[in-house]
Amino acid sequence: MNNSLVNTGRLFGAGLRALLVLTVLTGILYPLAVTGVGQALFNDKANGSEITSAGKVVGSSLIGQQNYGLDYFQPRPAGGLGENSVNTQYELLLSGATNRSGDNAELIQMVKEAKAKVVKDNSTADYKVTPSQVPADAVLSSGSGLDPDISPQYAELQVHRVAERNDLSVADVQKLVDRHVQGRTLGFIGEPRVNVLELNIALKGLVANSG
Repeated sequence: MNNSLVNTGRLFGAGLRALLVLTVLTGILYPLAVTGVGQALFNDKANGSEITSAGKVVGSSLIGQQNYGLDYFQPRPAGGLGENSVNTQYELLLSGATNRSGDNAELIQMVKEAKAKVVKDNSTADYKVTPSQVPADAVLSSGSGLDPDISPQYAELQVHRVAERNDLSVADVQKLVDRHVQGRTLGFIGEPRVNVLELNIALKGLVANSG
């Protein structure tokens, strides 16, 4: 009986020591080490890839926003699963794809309506957009519904509208777009892209300087 109690006590003590050691290692030291490395070597990414404008954080380069007027470049459609009434800068409460198949009648109708709107919104007195010019990312959301980027083709499609509504030259707005085109990651991953928030911040600066 005494041996049984002694053995039980030893096992309990060993388990308790193991718990304390692992708690210190995995619950304190490891998180501190990872946080320290992140802050030292990847400070921007570790803090959410924040984008600032006029000294204020206005968003993240990794999360798309939907609250732009037609004076600005438009993002791709948002395909979230819910709405957020608290912070309307990010209208999506949950992110995700529509999960509709390519032959889904509702999806087809949504795409047709979206394409017609893109054509209408981006046609100006001197420039008429045709349906064949509208790229896929102008009418379809990404898998997450939070894509912060658009294709260079969609950005270029919007140049005439943005220039007209802001009293800027088409050439100046096109140069702005060209400067914000990012190539493929590591030269071969993904497609060229334009971050909409960064582009619109630059556009705001261009408008202010032209006034």
